[in-house]
Amino acid sequence: MEWKTGLLLLISYAVTIYAHPAPPTHVVHEKRDSLHRRWTKKSRVNPFSILPMRIGLLQRNIDDGPKYLLDVSDPDSPNYGKHWTTQQVIDFFQPGAETVQAVRGWLVNAGIAERRVTISENKAWVAFDATAHEAERLLHAEFHEYEDSVTGRVMPGCDVYHVPQEVGKHIDYITPGIKLLAPDVPSKRMKKRDTRVGGIAKPSRMVYAPSGSWTMPSSQNLSNCDVAITPACVAALYKIPPSGYEHPNPANVMGIYESEAQYYAQEDLNLFFANFTPNIPKDTHPSIVSIDGGPGPTNNVSEAGGEVELDLQLAYPIVYPQSIAIWQEDDAIYELNPNQTYTWGFNHLLDAIDGSYCTYSAYGETGDDPNLDPIYPDPAPGGYKGQLQCGVYKPPNVLSVSYGGQEAHVPWAYQRRQCNEYLKLGLQGTSFLFASGDAGVGNYPEPYSFDGPTGCLGPQGTIFNPTWPNNCPWVTNVGATKVYPGRTVFEPESAVYDPAGHPYHVNFSSGGGFSNVYKVPEYQKYAVETYFAQHNPPYPFYSAIVNDTDLIGSLGASGGIYNRIGRGIPDVAANGDNIATYTGGEFGLSGGTSASTPIFSAIVNRLNEERMNRGKSPVGFLNPALYKNPGVLNDITNGTNPGCGTLGFFAVKGWDPVTGLGTPNYPKMLELFLSLP
Repeated sequence: MEWKTGLLLLISYAVTIYAHPAPPTHVVHEKRDSLHRRWTKKSRVNPFSILPMRIGLLQRNIDDGPKYLLDVSDPDSPNYGKHWTTQQVIDFFQPGAETVQAVRGWLVNAGIAERRVTISENKAWVAFDATAHEAERLLHAEFHEYEDSVTGRVMPGCDVYHVPQEVGKHIDYITPGIKLLAPDVPSKRMKKRDTRVGGIAKPSRMVYAPSGSWTMPSSQNLSNCDVAITPACVAALYKIPPSGYEHPNPANVMGIYESEAQYYAQEDLNLFFANFTPNIPKDTHPSIVSIDGGPGPTNNVSEAGGEVELDLQLAYPIVYPQSIAIWQEDDAIYELNPNQTYTWGFNHLLDAIDGSYCTYSAYGETGDDPNLDPIYPDPAPGGYKGQLQCGVYKPPNVLSVSYGGQEAHVPWAYQRRQCNEYLKLGLQGTSFLFASGDAGVGNYPEPYSFDGPTGCLGPQGTIFNPTWPNNCPWVTNVGATKVYPGRTVFEPESAVYDPAGHPYHVNFSSGGGFSNVYKVPEYQKYAVETYFAQHNPPYPFYSAIVNDTDLIGSLGASGGIYNRIGRGIPDVAANGDNIATYTGGEFGLSGGTSASTPIFSAIVNRLNEERMNRGKSPVGFLNPALYKNPGVLNDITNGTNPGCGTLGFFAVKGWDPVTGLGTPNYPKMLELFLSLP
């Protein structure tokens, strides 16, 4: 018995150290040039350990996706508004039969039995389980364990792997491979655009109670809009008339995304309606699109979530009698657990509205990441016991999202994959609007984030830190403006800026800047080039597009602090400060780009109502039409968005990385979008 045990150990040791040099028929497919300082390479993976191998097949036409999205979104295109069906999108992007056959044939010839190989329904990926020994022999690689110094997580990976030369052209990536994915810290979650404590978004937005001699605003009083923004102030700012439809189009329900177990309380909505919008009947409420156990309303007003109530109390006065649906993602067990590692977010939302996304593969990622995304059924007591929801909901025409993070925190592969999905949903006519962030050109400093004492990047903490998923070219980003003290709604707004302590405990300024991951999209080039030509920022810059977020911190070696060739953020803006709200049964004032976003989104939903009632399609991806017609927006030319020890960028004539193209002018926007086919 001892002899057999020793022999097995010897065999195991021999297998572990055995190298598989690549033959001349194979080529390097991916290679890691350096290892980020957070990772430490450890011992070889046990040869008998089972690795879940995933091979991402190259999608057909993915590089042509932007061209076709612009074709249905550019107002000068003869195909404007001719959005694609879901099946058309799947058929257009799925890998070809030749690709599937080539990869399957390689695996079978290499000794992976055909019965072990699974091809996804949309032919986007190949899956099989293999021992580490099999994987090393197949890929002529050495798999080691890599330990993350931040989380303590250990992940398998390799420094380089090889595939047959004739097969390589069919493969996007293989995982486990060279990509190492882990969240920043065990407790860090996807951040809402609001005040943070310890890096975790609190279940409330930035809010404070008015002080001093102050009178509660009346429903139609416009004299105090510099103190409290009511629905009447918003309507006056953007010239929004009451809805002319008694019977709204049932196919045009506005979508509002919520996470972090945000419950709304009907009592708060009723207080708001009674005080500010008496035309909205008592007990008016949204429907709930529950994604993987997402919670509904609460009967305990003390549990009310500030974000969801802010969203609803801004959107309802604009869209009513149109309906609103809350797209509530993930059960409360995951959402409220401070130690869980749900870091990046949005995957389960995208799963729910596109079943193919559940298993979609690209850039080294396949489907949801078990290390980053919640797993269902949720084994925790009280957790959602159903299966992960895939393709069970039709996407809304408009989805307002007031959540996000920083570009540098999110694995390049993960964000690229999601960005492609926003493109595909844009092809189908969905408008995604994201809050641009509340910390200007950076992130909040410690202890409100984990980006160091400045909240910025680089060894000196001086490089601007752009937000995500705002960097994706296929979404519309919304920055924030403010009616400054002593000003009225009949005067131009300014970029929002509230220094720490006045009244929030952190600086609040409109998130903006330039991506390090995405270059300037075609529709934005003229606006960005004009901005640099006429209003050159007084800061040193660099010009680089990275294909690995681990490299972002090394940018600016020449002394530059922002990227000259990156996608510009934001695209547009709306009021985002001193917003009158009711939460927890109490009146308060709120702020954040999480206020700006539902305002702009609700206006887009109104535009869709007008178009659809004339037999036209929803507007879909907004940006090409807005950048070609900036005159439909109110240009903001005053204010900055400080951060990283600087004043940030300046709001100027034309587009700028503070307030984008400006705030909505509803009559002009309506005229434009009704004039389009």
